[in-house]
Amino acid sequence: MALVKYGVGVSQMSGSIGGNTFARNRFGNYVRSRTKPVNPNSARQVTARAVIAYLAERWHEDLSAGQRNLWGVYAAAVAMKNALGEDIFLTGFNHFIRTNAAMKMWSAGIFDDAPTILSLAEKDDTLVCSEEDIAGQTFTFDFSSAGWAPNGDPKGRMLLYQGQPQLASRNFFGGPWRYMDVVTPIEGAAGTADKAASFAFALGQQVWFQA
Repeated sequence: MALVKYGVGVSQMSGSIGGNTFARNRFGNYVRSRTKPVNPNSARQVTARAVIAYLAERWHEDLSAGQRNLWGVYAAAVAMKNALGEDIFLTGFNHFIRTNAAMKMWSAGIFDDAPTILSLAEKDDTLVCSEEDIAGQTFTFDFSSAGWAPNGDPKGRMLLYQGQPQLASRNFFGGPWRYMDVVTPIEGAAGTADKAASFAFALGQQVWFQA
């Protein structure tokens, strides 16, 4: 499916229609032939699909109408970005899935109740990978230690994702990403954390991260 923005004709398009994929990089918009990747059906994929299926069933079977309504209230207050960079509003179901799918990566717990703070968490602009250990396949991250309270507010956890390593000549990256680990409140208060790589990396490669 593609997102299309109409102006005088078509002013922006992102996604796939038929056999074509429309996208944009730093040089501008482009179109290429769509390729359908082979499904490796890896253990990670099987686990992720099982989690999504479980959460969808939990939304319909276990949550009360009141709980679902409060997720809807949260969704109506929180703007997200689509592939064209425009503000959109997801559904309460979408936010329940995205929140708890991330939650299940590092914890057995689930948030049945919607957030009471009607906004997304603030970004940490100081987050940086300060060191890598090729032999040990680990990375050291430094970040702001401010705001990490023992009880989980305003900062509770920060999930880290590693991009698949690329050639040194690569200047931009759009995925794939793989979950690494979670920064705990204790690590957060210290302002630094060592985490094992989720993709193997070698000398001379570029590696991107997101949190």
